[in-house]
Amino acid sequence: QVQLVESGGGLVQAGGSLRLSCAASGRTFSTYGMEWYRQAPGKQRELVGAITGGGNTDYADSVKGRFTISRDNAKNTVYLQMNSLKPEDTAVYYCAARVSLASTSYLYWGQGTQVTVSS
Repeated sequence: QVQLVESGGGLVQAGGSLRLSCAASGRTFSTYGMEWYRQAPGKQRELVGAITGGGNTDYADSVKGRFTISRDNAKNTVYLQMNSLKPEDTAVYYCAARVSLASTSYLYWGQGTQVTVSS
């Protein structure tokens, strides 16, 4: 079982920045694939981006060039740096840990943190 705790959400004006953090439990954090999702009111949850244990990243087209995912394996923490925020980035943001055990992949979720971007 992996526990995830997000922090760093809040209210920001359009064009501003926020950094979300996600602290994970577990002794093998460096092997976890970490993902950020978001869910806006009335919409499906969508993948924002991901980072592998080795630090390779991938992003949704809607956030490329504005959002950056990084991780600090010594602190068991992954970050989502969000710049040039837009009102359409308003959502609850979730981090998730993808953990492989034998031939099975498990996805663990955090509780989410609200990000609101005002125009």
